[in-house]
Amino acid sequence: MEDIRSDKPRHPALDYHEFPKPGKLEIRATKPMANGRDLSRAYSPGVAEACLEIKAEPRDAARYTARGNLVAVVSNGTAVLGLGNIGALASKPVMEGKAVLFKKFANIDCFDIELNESDPEKLADIVCAMEPTFGAINLEDIKAPDCFIVEKICRERMNIPVFHDDQHGTAIVVGAAVTNALKIAGKKFEDIKIVSTGGGAAGIACLNMLLKLGVKRENVWLCDLNGLVYEGRQEDMNPHKAAYAQASDLRTLDQVIDGADLFLGLSGPGVLKAEMVSRMTKQPIILALANPTPEIMPEEVRDVAPDAIMATGRSDYPNQVNNVLCFPFIFRGALDVGATEINDAMKIACVEGIAELARITTSAEAAAAYQGEKLTFGPDYLIPKPFDPRLMGIVATAVAGAAMETGVAERPLPDIKAYKQKLDGSVFKSALLMRPVFEAAAQASRRIVFAEGEDERVLRAAQAMIEETTDTPILIGRPDVMQMRCERAGLTLDLNQTEIVNPENDPRYRDYWGTYHDIMARRGITPDLARAIMRTNTTAIAGVMVHRNEADSMICGTFGQFGWHLKYVREILARGGLHPVGALSLMILEDEPLFIADTHVHHMPTPMQIMETAIGAARHVRRFGLEPKIALCSHSQFGNLDTDSGQRMREAMNLLEAREVDFCFEGEMHVDAALDETVRDRLLPGSRLKGSANILVFANTDAASGVRNILKMKANGLEVGPLLMGMGNKAHIVTPSITTRGLLNMSAIAGTPVAHYS
Repeated sequence: MEDIRSDKPRHPALDYHEFPKPGKLEIRATKPMANGRDLSRAYSPGVAEACLEIKAEPRDAARYTARGNLVAVVSNGTAVLGLGNIGALASKPVMEGKAVLFKKFANIDCFDIELNESDPEKLADIVCAMEPTFGAINLEDIKAPDCFIVEKICRERMNIPVFHDDQHGTAIVVGAAVTNALKIAGKKFEDIKIVSTGGGAAGIACLNMLLKLGVKRENVWLCDLNGLVYEGRQEDMNPHKAAYAQASDLRTLDQVIDGADLFLGLSGPGVLKAEMVSRMTKQPIILALANPTPEIMPEEVRDVAPDAIMATGRSDYPNQVNNVLCFPFIFRGALDVGATEINDAMKIACVEGIAELARITTSAEAAAAYQGEKLTFGPDYLIPKPFDPRLMGIVATAVAGAAMETGVAERPLPDIKAYKQKLDGSVFKSALLMRPVFEAAAQASRRIVFAEGEDERVLRAAQAMIEETTDTPILIGRPDVMQMRCERAGLTLDLNQTEIVNPENDPRYRDYWGTYHDIMARRGITPDLARAIMRTNTTAIAGVMVHRNEADSMICGTFGQFGWHLKYVREILARGGLHPVGALSLMILEDEPLFIADTHVHHMPTPMQIMETAIGAARHVRRFGLEPKIALCSHSQFGNLDTDSGQRMREAMNLLEAREVDFCFEGEMHVDAALDETVRDRLLPGSRLKGSANILVFANTDAASGVRNILKMKANGLEVGPLLMGMGNKAHIVTPSITTRGLLNMSAIAGTPVAHYS
């Protein structure tokens, strides 16, 4: 059959949905199914054990099945986005998309269910019958007033959370936006006049939420296509609208807008006119949320009210009111405590969590996702961005806490703080593994000097250090450049809370070049050259500060070549028994961490250097609460090849055995043998290494660095490091690809006194 659309250019969104396989979802098994034993446990007869446990205690369904992390997105397609009543089947791409958002933002599994049922009571019956399958229900794109009926019936009959996102998700994000807008405008909920257009499900839910936050009902003026909702009106009325009826002779939006503090639009394009805005109060708050064209465009508002605080539903303007800020995380918190409903306290906790997050420092991860945007709390940043990874920890924890406080949690959490740490760890891959390091660092207050203090990543890390740790950041750079970059990036970093070393004008300059000359006088450095280096070489300046005990540790390397920085670290700080032993990179992978050495220091290490690297790696791995299991990796396997790398590794093995070290090591071997005990046992039965090695020590930096980069680029590995071993924690050299969080992690490592891990 001929495709009647063949003469039209294909929309990229269609390709997105069709390729490489149709749709946006698939189902994957979470348990192995590799042999008969697996089959007997997954199905008959083993599955009967789980069935009987659940029959005896229904709550155990959350232990033995996916139900506790499974949500249904249910729609009949009667009010789909801006498309209207397109039917259940045509709504499926939207519902699949919603399921993807659940997974992406909160790691919640989701089935999209589209139902051919327009009768709200019958639709509710079908949804209620699905309770055994799901841990929660997300109703979506059901027209008003049917959505009110369906939700009411389901909430009354079901013992799991039922949440109509079009209503309550919108209301929660609007509540957060208005909360922060009022803080900026210096107004209170109980004092403001609200004019709203749109009497549908979302509009009514938003007004209901604003009442819960403190707005007085008599101060709400609701308009729809027929004008003001007033007492005695008959056209297009229902009980939900009637609750907001005003005893007034006014009849139109134009007549009621005078003196309004807040305009809330969930109606259609062009409803609000610029002339109406001019008659609102000073610094009016305008939420024009119709999509794709709002009730009034921001440019029109600015022309008549430059001080207005504006939000839309669009992503190309500041302050996008987007339900994705809410629904993944309110469900996350509700599911994790086994909530039987999502009540008002949980919704308000969600409002407060979202609003609070916008008022604190923007995360580096959010800044990276929204490059070029200024993400500082104010009129153009009322609510967080959807890709702010802190939403999960802050909002879901607030919701879970509210569920427990109000008695609707069937599985209360024993430790809410630990729960938040777990959520953060699921978003920030390094969070859980770095926790012992941060805890050790918190026991002391150390001074960390950053050689490249003008770098935006360093400035963000310094701000995070001030907010989250007890360490003091010292920044080397020009203060005016740092200030300019803070302002450009929307950082609230107060440079007065840091110590700054300005290479162009610092009162310690003479002392610094004098110290450097004393160190280097017999190594070809003249006084003039020492002066020049202390004006231009920030790595050398940082090293001198550590040498003079004006800083406890230095971090450098956000730009430039590792070896160049290492030269100055060696020259200035390698004394008193300290010398660079090797560079250790922690790679955080999906299943478990893996440490790689030596990635940078010794290109072709001697057996003695390999031994020192292994000892240093074992010491550092214990800082992370892990027991070291070291594999010495080479081209040779347990003596089968007499290669150079094999010889050096065998000699390193002898040196380690002579030292009688207190950690497990084995070699020489290939990487697959190091990581797979089955492979290793075929080659050397009874090997001293059990399970998988967690430290791979290589015979040259080419191999170590290559494995490190492959894990970063192809295995989605997150690097912490490299850690410079052998320098008593006085210096660390990072790489130019490091992120802000990577620098914060390195500052925690540098912030731990040697006594804590030696």
